[in-house]
Amino acid sequence: MRNLNEDNITEAVIARLADMPDNRLKGIFINLIQHLHAFARETGLTEEEWKKGIDFLTETGHRCTDIRHEFILLSDTLGLSQLVVAQNHQRSSNATEQTVFGPFYIPGAPVLPAHGADIANDAAGEPCFVSTTVKSTTGEPLAGVTIDVWQADAEGYYDVQDPDWSDENMSLRARFVTDESGTLTFRTVKPRHYPVPTDGTVGRMLEAMHRHPMRPAHIHFMAQKDGYDTLITHIFLDGDPYLDSDTVFGVRSTCIGQFSQHPAGTAPDGTGITVPFHTMTCELLLDPANGPNGARLASIG
Repeated sequence: MRNLNEDNITEAVIARLADMPDNRLKGIFINLIQHLHAFARETGLTEEEWKKGIDFLTETGHRCTDIRHEFILLSDTLGLSQLVVAQNHQRSSNATEQTVFGPFYIPGAPVLPAHGADIANDAAGEPCFVSTTVKSTTGEPLAGVTIDVWQADAEGYYDVQDPDWSDENMSLRARFVTDESGTLTFRTVKPRHYPVPTDGTVGRMLEAMHRHPMRPAHIHFMAQKDGYDTLITHIFLDGDPYLDSDTVFGVRSTCIGQFSQHPAGTAPDGTGITVPFHTMTCELLLDPANGPNGARLASIG
């Protein structure tokens, strides 16, 4: 087809997809093309703006490394990540709610025993003792659940943000397997609210939007067990000033935990602590894989 114009080019592009064999992928492309073209029409997008957009996305890609994912951060701060999470994890009413994955998870965290480990590795912060129980939504304790944990320190930094970081000196991240009663306990530090990285494209975008970059204090948990929907969630610090304005829109009221302060003395693991410390107890409830989230989203083609 020749001599296409702004009124008929969308239909012409979609017509080129007629022979795509994957109906799901075809439907995604059709919707993407329609919405992209509609966006350009509705905003009256100029060539200069189009070029700036391309440059922005190109720079975002250049910012991505194996330990920092600027595109995930972009998706998070635009609310897209939480939207996708919400529509893909429609859980039972009593299941722990799913939240965003975030840009700072990395594979290969050290595997530690279910009880007694200290994941702080000299990270800054007040001692905090965490006790977690994992159950099914029917109340059955789940043994053998793999739990990944990762968090920022008391100064608001993840270990991978240290210029001297290597996978040999990880801190505040670990992998556990729940014991026969579905529990695990570990020592860490009390987390603190922190800004997402602002030295890249996302930081410039947030500044242009007159938005703050802050996330409320939290600990990430990822729970995996055959036969159950993988859970990725946070436990947030109750009373944090950014609970209602999380820059990545990830806060769920059911995921707010109590970090209780205690005077110096005997810690939950029986050790003596010479400074005040905190405790946090949480319960993670997993949905069976054939639960409300078991069915894949229908084709949109």
